[in-house]
This record gives sequence, C-alpha cells and structure tokens, in this order.
Amino acid sequence: MKDNKKNKLTWRKLDNSAKIFPLSTGKKYSTVFRLSALLKEDIRPQLLQKAVIDTLEKYKSFKVRMKAGFFWYYLEHNTKDPIIEEEKDYPCKYINPKSNRGYLFKVTYFKNKINIDIFHALTDGNSGTTFFKEIVYTYLELSHQEELNSENRQIRKIEYNTEDSYIKNYDKKAKSNASGKRAYELKGRKIKLGAISVIHQIINLEQLKEESKKYNATLTQYLTAVLMYAIYQENYIKYKGKKPIKICIPVNLKKYFPSKTMSNFFSYITMVAQMERDNIDTFEKIIDFVKKEFEYSLTEEEITKTMSSNVKLGNNIFIKAIPLFLKKILVRISYIEIRKYTTITYSNIGRIGMIGDYKKYIDYFLMLIAPEPVEKIKCSSCTFENNMVFTFTSILDNNNIEKKFYEFLTEKGIEIKIESNGVLDDISPETK
Repeated sequence: MKDNKKNKLTWRKLDNSAKIFPLSTGKKYSTVFRLSALLKEDIRPQLLQKAVIDTLEKYKSFKVRMKAGFFWYYLEHNTKDPIIEEEKDYPCKYINPKSNRGYLFKVTYFKNKINIDIFHALTDGNSGTTFFKEIVYTYLELSHQEELNSENRQIRKIEYNTEDSYIKNYDKKAKSNASGKRAYELKGRKIKLGAISVIHQIINLEQLKEESKKYNATLTQYLTAVLMYAIYQENYIKYKGKKPIKICIPVNLKKYFPSKTMSNFFSYITMVAQMERDNIDTFEKIIDFVKKEFEYSLTEEEITKTMSSNVKLGNNIFIKAIPLFLKKILVRISYIEIRKYTTITYSNIGRIGMIGDYKKYIDYFLMLIAPEPVEKIKCSSCTFENNMVFTFTSILDNNNIEKKFYEFLTEKGIEIKIESNGVLDDISPETK
C-alpha cells in the first residue's frame, strides 16, 4: 500500500483479476458471492456490528472503498464504519461502490443466519472465507464471553499481505489452450427480473464420500459429473443441444504457488463436453470424461497457462493506455460475448474448519454465487463437519436440473435435506 500524503489515506492497485470486475459488472452481472453461517441461536445485531468493526481492524485490506483513476479503478482506505442490516433482499445483489458507505462487502443477518456478500473485485472465495470466519469467531466470543475468548485461538496468527500474486507467479511464455467454441446455454423462461431462486441441498458427507470412492473420484469430480448429467438429462436433450456443455471450475492458486495474499488469487479449469460428437450420454461416460479432464487440467503447467494468459491481457500495453471510461465501454461489449463461452460455473470452496469450542454453536455454512442472464444457474458448495451444502442459484422458472441432481444422489442412498428461499416449488419428495 502507498501513502497518499494529501489526505493521509492509504491506497493500492486492484489485483490482475480484480481489474476487470468493476468494468464489466452492474445489476445484471453483479459478480458478487455470498457466504453464510447458520448458528443455533438468533443473531444479536449490536454484537454483530461490533464483531465486523473489530475484524476490520485485523483485516484492514477489507476496510477500503473503490475509486476511479484515469486508467484503472483503485482501492482506498475507508474511514467509515460498515452498515449491518437485517436481510431484506435476494442474495448476491450488485454492490454499488458509491453506496453501502463505500464498502465492497455487505453484512446482513436474518434470525439465526449471518451473511456476507462480497464483490469479487475485493477478494476471492478463499480469502473471503478467512475474513468471514474471523467475523463469526469474534461474534461468538462477544455473545459467549464466559466460555469463548480470543486467547483460545492465539495460535491462529494472522499473516497475510495484499500483493498481486498473479504478477509474481505468471509465466510470460506460457500459452493457453482454452477452447474457442461457444458453450451450450441453458434454455427456459426466466423468473421475474431481480428475483433469484436458491436451493440448498444439505448432503450427508460420509455417504457422499463412499459413493465417490466407487468411481475413484474426488468429491468435486463426482459432483461435477452429477451436475453435467442433470443438465444433459433435463435441459440439453429436451432442447436438442448441439454446442458443448462447458462447466467452469474455479481453482485456488494458493495450492499451486506460494502466496499469503488476501487479494484475488484464483484461476479456473473448464470441462468442455462434446456430448453428441463424443457420445457422452450416460453417467458412467460423463464421470470418466470429467476425471480425465481434471487430471489433465489440474497440473501446474496447465494452471500456469490459464493464469498467465489472463495476466498478459491485463498487462497489455494497448489496454493499459486506454482511459477508464473507454475501457468500461469496450469491456462490457466484449464480456457480452465472453460470457457465452460457459454453460455453468461450479465453485467448491471445500471444508470450512472451526476450532472445537466454537463448532457447537454452528449448524453449517453456505456459499452462493450470483447467476447471470447467460449463466442462468450457478452452483457452489462448502463443507462443515459431516455436511456438504450444494447450492443452486438460478433465474430459470423451473427447477428441473435441481430435482434431477437431488434424485440422482438420493437414489444412490445418500441422505439430503432441502432448504430453499421459496421462489420456486420445493423439490423434496413431500411436494411431489
């Protein structure tokens, strides 16, 4: 971070991934993800407010607002306290940098649930989870002072920075092999403008692991295959799809490169399934395809290629020289086309671990991603204790894919509990 002597505030550049988000987002494309914690007791708003303020003192990289420069947006220290409100709207809504007291995240609550919606320009799912966990820890310590104390977790030293780990780790010579073909787009009528259907499938983790082992697949591979099968059965066949089904899987780059940054540091792999051409028409064929694609794509060489191609774009001299107001126009036009190259995104942030004494106050965690006009459904999952919560966020007016996903797993003997926001009909057996 650098000193701005004029107003004695600090500022920093957006990381390489973050640069593009303010240029391409709006009410239709919010680029916001949500994390939620379901506690076993109702939330006390004043304590939550204090927990957020205290956490910001530890994670100052989140205590920022966005400002427009001549060429790029940048982040500047925010002197105001954030607003904590009761949840009243659909999740993952666009966060206007000029409202919300300038913050790029928004904390809300409802009954026993704490939510944080985060604009992707601020950070990624991995670092966002770290920040959110600290809010939950601090809130529980404030509400249960006799039992819980921050001294219980002094071993958790906060070591992080805000470096642009993309610039530090990318390879100038690497070339991406990304597919240049448009993806199959999910078909169907949309629900009313602004509404989002949310369906959480709370899955028994041990049973899911046992079923995944039968195919020698990881949980992410197995659920990606189930998702692709559900799309194929309930949308692709019905609408006689021809283009490939493309599932985008975000990847935490900290697993591949040394980094302690709290800024964005993720990439992605894409499953490009030519269903008709390659005769991928059964679940067994789909999971075999998915496993091979994961094995090929999740090598350091391939991950570096994908990451580096994106860094090169942000470092392009011509792009750097374009004034911000022109960048916004050009990026929004190009992103209308770019978004047509993915059918659906599935992000699995994995296990959210909490220290022993704190766990008994928590039921489970959730992650949600904002759907878009092209990617009409987005999927996410996270694990806490013996539950994995797989979440569908959708703007389609039917839940056929969600039902097929649920039915496939339950037919395998896997226990699933359903929760939804009620925008669409429930998919549990009692409603059939």
